[in-house]
Amino acid sequence: MTKDVEVAEHGSFSAKDYHDPPPAPLFDSVELTKWSFYRALIAEFIATLLFLYITVLTVIGYKSQTAGGDPCGGVGILGIAWSFGGMIFILVYCTAGISGGHINPAVTFGLFLARKVSLIRAILYMVAQCLGAICGVGLVKAFQSAYYDRYGGGANELSTGYSKGTGLGAEIIGTFVLVYTVFSATDPKRSARDSHVPVLAPLPIGFAVFMVHLATIPITGTGINPARSLGAAVIYNNEKAWDDQWIFWVGPFIGAAIAAFYHQFILRAGAVKALGSFRSTAHV
Repeated sequence: MTKDVEVAEHGSFSAKDYHDPPPAPLFDSVELTKWSFYRALIAEFIATLLFLYITVLTVIGYKSQTAGGDPCGGVGILGIAWSFGGMIFILVYCTAGISGGHINPAVTFGLFLARKVSLIRAILYMVAQCLGAICGVGLVKAFQSAYYDRYGGGANELSTGYSKGTGLGAEIIGTFVLVYTVFSATDPKRSARDSHVPVLAPLPIGFAVFMVHLATIPITGTGINPARSLGAAVIYNNEKAWDDQWIFWVGPFIGAAIAAFYHQFILRAGAVKALGSFRSTAHV
């Protein structure tokens, strides 16, 4: 019973069985002098490159296999969703100990708002992710030049019959699910109480990506990752893809911001802790 006690009856904080890391500084120029920082940038670049290479190849392969009119040909939407979710699971597992395994500007943005990363790290992570995405899709076009333009280049576009508001809402909610899962899976409070949580963290994150793709592929093709949408749009360079591009940036960033606020200030009671608790009970 006393293990979860964080606040004494008179409002003073007592010892906790977990440790919240201190907030990352807004500007941390010291990072620029460390090899570990540049190693993390390289890890984000390569991870996003591999992510786009495998997933966009899967999308194009599916469309080429069903082009003959066989609706059961190829891996189907379920297979595409598994491709995206499975690759995120693999790449987060591989890079979590090096860069944190963001592989997504929206995830980086959410973690920045929660003061988990500095502004310098957040900006350069996003640049590395976008460059990696462009290079990854470039490799796809180089290897599948005969099919790339014919089958849409894996670019995210709003599907016919859906309004831009619907597409934006789908991206906001989908990214909220993903970023909320990231916060929950990496929460130091849960890690302290459940030793298996850090080991399994990539699994729920990958499953979140998988489930969101199942729901939103018919609407927007599923972005929830601005780098993924930008990389495909740059290489495909189609007017429709560029017209809808804002949806795949505004939606994910709004969704990430809502997820960061919800987890940090409601579930973890960040605002209450900052002002001093008014509670008389032991649990947050």
